[in-house]
Amino acid sequence: MRRAVGLALFALSGTAIAELPLFDGGHVKGVWLTSSYPDDSVFREELGAVTQDQAMDVRFKFSVDAGAWQAQADYQLLGRHGESIGGGGALDNQFVPQRIVVDDDRRWWDLTSEINSGDEHVLLHRLDRLNVAYRGDKTVVRFGRQAVSWGNGVIYNPMDFFNPFDPAAVDTEYKVGDDMIYGQYLQDSGNDWQAVNVQRRDAAGDVSAEVSSTAVKYHGFGLDREYDLLLAQHYDEAIVGVGGVINVGDSVVRGDVMVSETDPEWVTSLVVNWSYSWVWGDTNVSGVAEYFFNGFGLREQDYSAEKIAAAEDLVARLARGELYTLGRHYLASSLMMEVTPLLNVTPVLFFNLGDQSALAQVSVQWNFAQDWQVLSALNVSLGPTGTEFGGIEGSPEGMTLATGPTVFVQVARYF
Repeated sequence: MRRAVGLALFALSGTAIAELPLFDGGHVKGVWLTSSYPDDSVFREELGAVTQDQAMDVRFKFSVDAGAWQAQADYQLLGRHGESIGGGGALDNQFVPQRIVVDDDRRWWDLTSEINSGDEHVLLHRLDRLNVAYRGDKTVVRFGRQAVSWGNGVIYNPMDFFNPFDPAAVDTEYKVGDDMIYGQYLQDSGNDWQAVNVQRRDAAGDVSAEVSSTAVKYHGFGLDREYDLLLAQHYDEAIVGVGGVINVGDSVVRGDVMVSETDPEWVTSLVVNWSYSWVWGDTNVSGVAEYFFNGFGLREQDYSAEKIAAAEDLVARLARGELYTLGRHYLASSLMMEVTPLLNVTPVLFFNLGDQSALAQVSVQWNFAQDWQVLSALNVSLGPTGTEFGGIEGSPEGMTLATGPTVFVQVARYF
């Protein structure tokens, strides 16, 4: 742990870190997370009424260019200390809050190594990016650990099925990298083809085609509109998708429809959103309203543990981190207000139309000095017992998987 603290302090001295060979920037982030649990929460039984956690994320980026060729490597040092770590292990299921420990158990390459761990702390280091790329005038090919984002969803994004962010995530600066080969070909018209093949390991630790993903996407322009056509094979299931972006007056409407092959039927998911920016007084404001239909969600409003467990396709996607919702119909909205050029305040509401529960979030981003940033958020779950955000019923009888208000504060130093 002393070495980790020393490395973090070393990273904070921007002058010293800039002398590293091939160094291309990085950051140090310190996180404070306070979580609370209501009286009937099973988490309160294990963790107490309130937990305090601290986390650290150090990233060093390295790159080298030689003509059209580029190599990239991002080193990460991740640490977490807090009261929720030991309890999270004891509860061990996908509904445990604040699961942040990254591992490479299912990735093709194991580039993560634990340095130290205990009942209330874990320290590890890893390579989150490690790839080599060829970048021609019309062609890009990149092989190795990297991240790809597709889809037109702003808050929910069903077409971004490789490794999506949690819709309630506050820090979305970096996705966790996956091991893949990615290619892009740009046509003279401006349209482009993209292709991805992601390799993974199955539960036995073997690289298997049954858990890999291969996808081809065509992005085109026509009649003042953009459109996407997608064809994929994902975990041995076929996916067909179509999406687009159009201007409606001064606003923008985006959306995707995705159809997935399951046994015994094809399942449709879709997202459509409307975004608009305006000046409110002297404040720049950007608003988003989005509807998400989760075809894998439970049809009933009864989100009992038994019914969730029986929904195998839903549980598989929750476990893989592809989905973060239990129901079928969601409405979300956000309002980003630029109080000053360096201070943004964004209230967001995630509303489950099926059970009438919601998650309210207010985040603040403040760039208070050159290369320094504070990011904070308050999350409050709203809804009665038995609902998704109010707390689904757990075990023993009368207990729930509810969480109370949480406060997240992150201070970042970039270099």
